[in-house]
Amino acid sequence: MENTGVKNKEAEDFKYVKKNYFEYASDEINKDIYKFAEEYKFFINECKTEREANDYIVKQAIKEGFTEYSFGDKLKRGDKKFIVNRGKSVVLFKIGENNIENDGIRIIASHIDAPRIDLKQVPLYERDGLCFLKTHYYGGIKKYQWTAMPLALHGVVVLKNGKKVNISIGEKEDDPVFYINDLLPHLGVKQMQLNAREVINAEQLNIVVGGFPLNNKDEKEKLKANVLKILNKKYGMVEEDFISSELSVVPAFKAKDVGFDRALIGGYGHDDRVCAFPSLEGIFDVKNKNTCMCVLVDKEEIGSEGNTGMKSMFYEDIITEICIALNANVRKVRQKSMCISADVTSAYDSNFADVFEKNNSAILSCGVCMNKYTGAAGKSGASDASAETVGKIREIFAKNNVFWQTAELGKVDIGGGGTVAKFIAQLNIDTVDIGVPVISMHAPYELISKADLYSAYTAYKAFLE
Repeated sequence: MENTGVKNKEAEDFKYVKKNYFEYASDEINKDIYKFAEEYKFFINECKTEREANDYIVKQAIKEGFTEYSFGDKLKRGDKKFIVNRGKSVVLFKIGENNIENDGIRIIASHIDAPRIDLKQVPLYERDGLCFLKTHYYGGIKKYQWTAMPLALHGVVVLKNGKKVNISIGEKEDDPVFYINDLLPHLGVKQMQLNAREVINAEQLNIVVGGFPLNNKDEKEKLKANVLKILNKKYGMVEEDFISSELSVVPAFKAKDVGFDRALIGGYGHDDRVCAFPSLEGIFDVKNKNTCMCVLVDKEEIGSEGNTGMKSMFYEDIITEICIALNANVRKVRQKSMCISADVTSAYDSNFADVFEKNNSAILSCGVCMNKYTGAAGKSGASDASAETVGKIREIFAKNNVFWQTAELGKVDIGGGGTVAKFIAQLNIDTVDIGVPVISMHAPYELISKADLYSAYTAYKAFLE
């Protein structure tokens, strides 16, 4: 699949210059870039929640010859394994030929959750001709961006009898969709004077789910009763079952090519599935002498919390179990290991140039981007990779003709953000952030370049090898 050569390769210059990958790539590579993008679009259309991404990854891993691993299983060189964490996170690894005490493990960590709107535990109510679901948003969103658009409902419900029911409504052509109201401009004079944070407040993010009354004279809440009747008929649900559910509302539209030249992709969930997909393809395609690992986690958007987030002992336990199985000292292995925290970064946007420092911004289509550190203000919350770690990555990329660039998230003191990097670095593993630049990050429809997507694949594969 991979083809990393470039045309018009110039002599080394003393200057650091960012170059457009499309322009410097051969015709053959540009064909590969566009082909890879088609596979990626299928992935994000199928995987709008971390559970759906987890299931897709497991199916693909089995097709690629990976078998399921459980703690305590024996391991040998050449093994290809995956282990699932509670249906919302998955780790794939290959046991290489090299001694892991000497060479460590090459790790790529991405997250498969994305900003969205979750349902509250007691969500269903009716008021003044409409039936709604109450919500609680997940991750950092601009709330006003989620109104007046088609939405889909995804997730699982565990019924009182213990049966788990999967729900996906709004993705098929003949499915109904859901909706969050906004105020008409004719009556929105006061609304438009509000701070953007207040234009739509969290308790106004109510999902329209019904408007037809149940034909029952004795029923007071006829709209709600009719919705419950439909849910019971189709899924066996009663209202109390919402309490043991994980239901999320996401944009109902599909990922699409953007622009006359189809060089860009618009879609929901680029953050961070645009890094998760090339990570996955990288470990599938790598011919590894090193033991390598692809970690795909949940909960990054809310601080990597819980037992499926990167803070969980689950991921440290996997490394420990591999070392035990191979009679290796886990502390030596962690110290020799390296990790790419594969998470997106902000791409320079000329429409909002005042928040970027252009010399240290990622330019769309100039390749996957290394962020030596993230964080906010004085690097708060950053792991800040060492010069030696960055130098090693540069060496790997140079040997493999990887097209890449470097950047910060934006101007100092403007804002900031973090990734899973610091939690991996805390395990005494050299870690650096390398991910795909994104326009309109955390919006319901984000924008990326096909060139940067493919560049991420070549970078992750080169690193794992």
